[in-house]
Amino acid sequence: MRLLARAFPHPYLTVLLTLVWLLLVNRFSVNSLLFGFFLGLVIPRITSVYWPNRPTLSRPALIVQYVLIVLWDIVVANVVVAWLILFRRTRDLQPRWIAVPLELRKPEAITVLAGTITLTPGTLSADMSAEGHYLLVHCLHAPDPDAVRDEIKKRYERRLLEIFE
Repeated sequence: MRLLARAFPHPYLTVLLTLVWLLLVNRFSVNSLLFGFFLGLVIPRITSVYWPNRPTLSRPALIVQYVLIVLWDIVVANVVVAWLILFRRTRDLQPRWIAVPLELRKPEAITVLAGTITLTPGTLSADMSAEGHYLLVHCLHAPDPDAVRDEIKKRYERRLLEIFE
């Protein structure tokens, strides 16, 4: 077990780097797969000294579900933002700053949540409170800020709690 942990210091990163390499090559071949796997072995090994406290994932299988939900939300938000920009007058928009209370405590989980919010068009995570209990989010159009806050907590934070904690 010790040897396996030394060979694969970050196994999820190894898989991710291999997949990213295959996507960058844009053509599947055994050579591309082997070189991607080589990169997936070497890069985490070289950078492992900079990751002393590797995040633990309690339910890593839920990552796929989370990614699919985020991708769907990005597509839907693109359509909504385009509709707002094309068919709403600027003065009819109701931009808001929303403080989202966080149950997440792990920095990696909070970073994923903030990145998810920023990736979704129409929202932007702008700041986090000093103690890490609130995330400040800007919304392009939020007539009901409480609904937006609840949606972020229900749709993203709850799933990240299951994945990371």
